[in-house]
Amino acid sequence: MQELNAPLDGITVIDLTRVLAGPFCTQLLADQGARVIKVEPPGGDDTRKFGPFVHQKSAYFISNNRGKESICLDLKQPADRIILDQLLARGDVLVENFRPGTMEKLGYGWEILQKKYPHLIYASISGFGHSGPLMTAPAYDMVIQALSGLMSVTGSPDGGPQAIGISLCDIGAGMFAATGIVSALLWRERSGRARRVDVSMLDAALSMQGTNVMRYGATGEVPGRVGIRHSLITPFGAFACRDGQIILAAGNDHLFGQLCHVIGKTDLITDSRFTNNEARNENYAALKPLIEDALAARTVTEWLEILAKIGFPCAPINTMREAMLMPQVSARHMVVTATERGVSLPVAGNPIKLSDLPDPRPGQIAPDLDEHRGEILAWLRERS
Repeated sequence: MQELNAPLDGITVIDLTRVLAGPFCTQLLADQGARVIKVEPPGGDDTRKFGPFVHQKSAYFISNNRGKESICLDLKQPADRIILDQLLARGDVLVENFRPGTMEKLGYGWEILQKKYPHLIYASISGFGHSGPLMTAPAYDMVIQALSGLMSVTGSPDGGPQAIGISLCDIGAGMFAATGIVSALLWRERSGRARRVDVSMLDAALSMQGTNVMRYGATGEVPGRVGIRHSLITPFGAFACRDGQIILAAGNDHLFGQLCHVIGKTDLITDSRFTNNEARNENYAALKPLIEDALAARTVTEWLEILAKIGFPCAPINTMREAMLMPQVSARHMVVTATERGVSLPVAGNPIKLSDLPDPRPGQIAPDLDEHRGEILAWLRERS
């Protein structure tokens, strides 16, 4: 039987990105088999200087740049511009996450490159996109979390707005950009024409909040902070047991009935305040202590065992260490150890599983700055 290749085998990505949104996007492409050539300025990607450090290597940089090649180019120097032009002539995809206008000033805007390299898919990731009044405004993840309303719905109802514990807007923009790139590759295969992909962090943040957009649009109600619970489903959130909190997710009336039977509160099923989800939402303040009174009889571990037997959706609130050590995580290869040149580091695995294809190996931990210059220049000479 003919050996199957990764879906993006043969695709070359010229990666001008730095920090997080762009590198996360191109790492997703590398995990699917693309050759990613990371073009770095003198001094390298800013995140090479971000801690923590493992054997003088930035763990932050490693986490988003494994499996790539690195070449250092100063685009103010004519000789290095010639090299970039050669890369673009041979590449399939260009990915950049500069502020809009920067690539145009460098002479590498979409309008120019589309004419010079009509095969080249051009993907841009930015804070606000390449249109609109905020197009050139500076942006970081926390700025977008604040502007998009995401902070306003995060945190305890009796506290202030909170930032999410990860750079979700950066990561979301990277994921959407990777999706757009794959779509553009498919379009190029069908039509012979390349397209530009324009993804913004603000757009990504709003898209990921689709239910909040819908809720305000449908009712005029401004969603607020509800803490560790679902804003539209009850009981669906954190509840106190004897020794800590457990997540209970009763997503429908049947599951609510199951929960009531298990905790010995069958009277709640027929209580007019709790007979359907709408009523339970309205009477959440009354329902929560009744559930917690019953849960106080046992520990989190005991309740998890009991609820697992009936297939009820529930979970402990894990630390990162506990999450990474879960057998399920191991079975899915979602924490893998990259080892190279004396450096060994657990990194997140590839979340995209495809039938008949093994998960990609962690491979090279991450390139040193300009590490692959000789190999890349030799490749360009071979193709000239």
